[in-house]
Amino acid sequence: MQSLVDFLNGIIWSPVLIYLCLGAGLFYSITTRFVQIRHFREMWRLLLSGKSSDQGISSFQALAVSLSGRVGTGNIAGVAAAIGFGGPGAVFWMWVVAFLGAATAYTESALAQIYKEEDEDGQFRGGPAYYIEKAMGQKWYAWTFAIATVFACGMMLPGIQSNSIGNAVEAAFGTGGMIETTMGTISLAKILTGTIVSIILAFIIFGGVKRIANFTQVVVPFMALAYIVVASVIILLNIDMVPTVIGMIVGDAFTPMAGVGAAIGWGVKRGVYSNEAGQGTGPHAAAAADVQHPAQQGLVQSFSIYIDTLLVCSATAFMIIITGAYNVHGGAEGTFLVQNLAADIGANGPVFTQMAIESTMPGFGKPFIAFALFFFAFTTILAYYYIAETNIAYIRRSVKIPGMMFALKVVLTAAVFYGTVKTANLAWAMGDVGVGLMAWLNIVGILIIFFMSKPALAALKDYEAQQKAGVKEFTFDPVKLGIKNADFWEKRLKNSGKPAAQPEEVEGEPVKPIA
Repeated sequence: MQSLVDFLNGIIWSPVLIYLCLGAGLFYSITTRFVQIRHFREMWRLLLSGKSSDQGISSFQALAVSLSGRVGTGNIAGVAAAIGFGGPGAVFWMWVVAFLGAATAYTESALAQIYKEEDEDGQFRGGPAYYIEKAMGQKWYAWTFAIATVFACGMMLPGIQSNSIGNAVEAAFGTGGMIETTMGTISLAKILTGTIVSIILAFIIFGGVKRIANFTQVVVPFMALAYIVVASVIILLNIDMVPTVIGMIVGDAFTPMAGVGAAIGWGVKRGVYSNEAGQGTGPHAAAAADVQHPAQQGLVQSFSIYIDTLLVCSATAFMIIITGAYNVHGGAEGTFLVQNLAADIGANGPVFTQMAIESTMPGFGKPFIAFALFFFAFTTILAYYYIAETNIAYIRRSVKIPGMMFALKVVLTAAVFYGTVKTANLAWAMGDVGVGLMAWLNIVGILIIFFMSKPALAALKDYEAQQKAGVKEFTFDPVKLGIKNADFWEKRLKNSGKPAAQPEEVEGEPVKPIA
């Protein structure tokens, strides 16, 4: 099984995908005139404004749901893996993919808002499958994404999160004894952990998107803040090391410590896995937000990349490198370019991070990371469920099979339990297959959509024009902008009885549709 998954990863995560992720981010940064910088203040304003409705959740709740997917195991175990296989220089490339990816996040999230729908239960639904069908006119491609995403988020990716929880609990509190099962010899700690996580998960996901949003909007800010506080303490206690660490990160990004290709490859792979820009997961939560204009949620989702990578991932990286709690694997099995720890300590897990905290705060590091990983990973599993559910909802628009949602809940819960007890290498490899498939399909899709009609760019220019006009309530008229199949927004504008904002009166010339 491991060899098959590794073979698939070798194909999916070829250098083509790595440079496609970076290239797409650079392309959207240039075409939006670096929206991630220009509208930084507006991101803050939008984040703190807006309310939920019967059909949708607030901008902050949507940010929390998407952050629950972004801020997860990748921020703790993923950063460790990037350093362990790519060297400290991999962190630099995580920063690059985050900065450029913020523009990609705006684009895909704005598209999700433009082409969202209100489903039969009265909830907002949207995401890559929806905008691929409506903007590209390629239903087969949309179905391919939807099916791949259901498998990735419903079966593959949850295993990484629960596996890291199980490993962290076992490292912090011991095995509790070993038990023989049909899946092999498993520690009692992992079995109990998998059972508890599965029960809590089932309680929340059977409550729907509102319960998920209400849970994540409380837990996500709390867990991220607590983690950053602990990291800040460790960094402050070793403040004299910070210039050296920055020098290692920047210097190793362009020197052949683990090979420049290894640093870029692992930095981009773990960067995409962590911040998810371009992967196509974030747009699902973005579509659920109730906002006045599609560009607004695009900006909010762009801001989430900063929180994920430039804050949380950087906190992990600095802790690990400052304390020297890492090895850098060489090309051959069992060889190391840098070996600060025992050879049998694997990089595909939270151990580097646990040891980094433990070295500065003895007796605190292992249990803290166990609890942090529980909340980080658990909320990420919730986000995966919502993403898979949204794509099931897309499939049900055409094929109504009774019990599809119930089956998803059962399968995902089982995958979480199984993921807790299986090997870390297999869990990460399967997750990489899922992430890679979604990234390929989504990035190619949004690039094709851009060259066909540029709807996300048209929405941004329209929003900026209304900002300059000083309007109090923003409106979105897709027909005026030449955007087709944005049925939700056409209906909303018609039912509101309000005329569309006329920013062209201030600018002195009409806003032309972008072809």
